[in-house]
Amino acid sequence: MTGRGTILVTGGAGYIGSHTCKALARAGWTPVTYDNLCRGAPASVKWGPLEEGDIGDERRLSEAIGRWRPVAVMHFAGYAYVGESMADPAMYYRNNVVSALSMLDCMRSHALNNIVFSSSCATYGVPDRLPIAETCPQRPINPYGRSKLMFEAVLDDFGRAYGLRWMALRYFNALGCDPEGEIGEAHDPEPHVLPRAIMAARGASACFDVNGSDYGTDDGSAVRDYVHVSDLAEAHVTALGYLLGGGDCRAVNLGLSRGYSVLELVKAVERISGRSVPVRLGPRRPGDPPALVADAALAREILGFSPKYPELEDMVAHAWRWFEAKGSPR
Repeated sequence: MTGRGTILVTGGAGYIGSHTCKALARAGWTPVTYDNLCRGAPASVKWGPLEEGDIGDERRLSEAIGRWRPVAVMHFAGYAYVGESMADPAMYYRNNVVSALSMLDCMRSHALNNIVFSSSCATYGVPDRLPIAETCPQRPINPYGRSKLMFEAVLDDFGRAYGLRWMALRYFNALGCDPEGEIGEAHDPEPHVLPRAIMAARGASACFDVNGSDYGTDDGSAVRDYVHVSDLAEAHVTALGYLLGGGDCRAVNLGLSRGYSVLELVKAVERISGRSVPVRLGPRRPGDPPALVADAALAREILGFSPKYPELEDMVAHAWRWFEAKGSPR
């Protein structure tokens, strides 16, 4: 065990969770991944032990907590696909709210009182203005965002009633892969925009589908604030230190305060790869806002958030290298 103690990372075998486990280990923590592996990959668990289990299984979770005695939980074990949440909201509320509530009850029974929660800009819905500050109204337009907002409210109530110490990190769009190539992004099926664009460039799919080309943006495609997954991981470690050091319980945006359209992302893939990306323009996807850009001033102020990889080209290049090496079916 490393010197600083143990952190239980729910969903630590997933995309952002595994990158955060690497950042935790580098900072001297022992990350213990707790994951049911329905979407995570055991091969991504490289910096600490794996405990297989579901967050809704209190007995199994209690065993893991009792064995490792973590000082905090980092909670990534939520379903996170907007389109899927529109088609099957029950699955999202059951896992992201009901099972997560069971997890908090289990934490209480072990006097485990610190949690950093992987929240989302999806809690804002369609914003009144850009960039989006933490004080902006939260009016989510899909079950995924609503489930994240519900759990933020649960955390706040548990803090007031039971003394739970919490932070909710509302990050915008995670992008890229580990710059050192040790872990990356691979889902089956793949719902995320950058891997799908790379797969189209490499011939692993016939084309890249753009969900909506009639938004009121410069090129008609949706605009997102993309942030490197490794920068998100580092921010989670910093948030943990802030929380354990007595910082206020609160929600914080994580983004670059700069937006790129989906079609701009496609052009970046073409520049990095030297290949064309066949594009098919399609209808808007239900539940998608036209533009989401963060006001990250609070993260800079209280967490010293200063991304190491702020350029879109770096995010794309790191992902391209990952897929070239091992992440693409072709």
